[in-house]
Amino acid sequence: MTSVETVGFLASLLSVLNQFPQAIKVFRSKDTHSISLVMYCIVVVCITLWMVYGILLHDGPLIWANLLSLFPITYIFIMKLRNTIIGKDKWAI
Repeated sequence: MTSVETVGFLASLLSVLNQFPQAIKVFRSKDTHSISLVMYCIVVVCITLWMVYGILLHDGPLIWANLLSLFPITYIFIMKLRNTIIGKDKWAI
Protein backbone atom coordinates (compact mmCIF):
# COMPACT_ATOMS: atom_id res chain seq x y z
CA MET A 1 0.00 0.00 0.00
CA THR A 2 1.42 3.36 -1.01
CA SER A 3 1.45 6.36 1.30
CA VAL A 4 -1.34 7.95 -0.77
CA GLU A 5 -3.48 4.83 -0.40
CA THR A 6 -2.73 4.73 3.33
CA VAL A 7 -3.91 8.32 3.75
CA GLY A 8 -7.05 7.55 1.74
CA PHE A 9 -7.74 4.42 3.77
CA LEU A 10 -7.31 6.25 7.08
CA ALA A 11 -9.51 9.14 5.90
CA SER A 12 -12.22 6.66 4.86
CA LEU A 13 -11.99 4.75 8.12
CA LEU A 14 -12.25 7.91 10.22
CA SER A 15 -15.14 9.17 8.06
CA VAL A 16 -17.02 5.97 8.79
CA LEU A 17 -16.23 5.99 12.52
CA ASN A 18 -16.69 9.69 13.30
CA GLN A 19 -20.48 9.61 13.79
CA PHE A 20 -20.75 6.36 15.74
CA PRO A 21 -20.03 7.88 19.19
CA GLN A 22 -22.85 10.42 18.66
CA ALA A 23 -25.21 7.73 17.34
CA ILE A 24 -24.47 5.52 20.36
CA LYS A 25 -25.11 8.45 22.71
CA VAL A 26 -28.43 9.23 21.00
CA PHE A 27 -29.39 5.53 21.03
CA ARG A 28 -28.72 5.23 24.77
CA SER A 29 -30.17 8.55 25.92
CA LYS A 30 -32.74 9.29 23.19
CA ASP A 31 -31.67 12.92 23.75
CA THR A 32 -31.17 15.04 20.63
CA HIS A 33 -31.80 18.45 22.17
CA SER A 34 -28.31 19.84 21.45
CA ILE A 35 -28.13 18.46 17.88
CA SER A 36 -28.85 20.73 14.92
CA LEU A 37 -31.58 19.34 12.65
CA VAL A 38 -30.47 21.57 9.76
CA MET A 39 -26.85 20.45 10.09
CA TYR A 40 -27.77 16.76 10.04
CA CYS A 41 -30.07 17.32 7.07
CA ILE A 42 -27.16 18.88 5.20
CA VAL A 43 -24.81 16.06 6.27
CA VAL A 44 -27.23 13.37 5.03
CA VAL A 45 -27.49 15.10 1.65
CA CYS A 46 -23.72 15.68 1.48
CA ILE A 47 -22.77 12.07 2.28
CA THR A 48 -25.40 10.78 -0.13
CA LEU A 49 -23.98 12.98 -2.90
CA TRP A 50 -20.43 11.75 -2.14
CA MET A 51 -21.72 8.19 -2.40
CA VAL A 52 -23.40 8.93 -5.75
CA TYR A 53 -20.17 10.57 -6.92
CA GLY A 54 -18.30 7.39 -5.97
CA ILE A 55 -20.86 5.29 -7.87
CA LEU A 56 -20.46 7.46 -10.96
CA LEU A 57 -16.68 7.08 -10.73
CA HIS A 58 -16.91 3.36 -9.94
CA ASP A 59 -14.76 4.07 -6.87
CA GLY A 60 -15.38 1.24 -4.41
CA PRO A 61 -13.69 2.77 -1.35
CA LEU A 62 -15.53 6.07 -1.84
CA ILE A 63 -18.85 4.23 -2.20
CA TRP A 64 -18.37 2.01 0.84
CA ALA A 65 -17.02 4.72 3.12
CA ASN A 66 -20.01 6.95 2.44
CA LEU A 67 -22.54 4.13 2.47
CA LEU A 68 -21.34 2.99 5.89
CA SER A 69 -21.23 6.59 7.13
CA LEU A 70 -24.88 7.01 6.22
CA PHE A 71 -26.04 4.50 8.85
CA PRO A 72 -25.19 6.45 12.01
CA ILE A 73 -25.80 9.83 10.34
CA THR A 74 -29.26 8.84 9.11
CA TYR A 75 -30.13 7.33 12.50
CA ILE A 76 -29.20 10.57 14.29
CA PHE A 77 -31.12 12.63 11.72
CA ILE A 78 -34.24 10.47 12.04
CA MET A 79 -34.14 10.59 15.84
CA LYS A 80 -33.69 14.37 15.80
CA LEU A 81 -36.52 14.80 13.30
CA ARG A 82 -38.77 12.49 15.35
CA ASN A 83 -38.03 14.34 18.58
CA THR A 84 -38.69 17.65 16.84
CA ILE A 85 -41.99 16.48 15.33
CA ILE A 86 -43.32 15.09 18.64
CA GLY A 87 -42.37 18.35 20.38
CA LYS A 88 -39.54 17.02 22.54
CA ASP A 89 -37.12 19.36 20.69
CA LYS A 90 -37.76 22.81 19.27
CA TRP A 91 -37.70 23.71 15.57
CA ALA A 92 -34.39 25.56 15.56
CA ILE A 93 -31.18 25.72 13.61
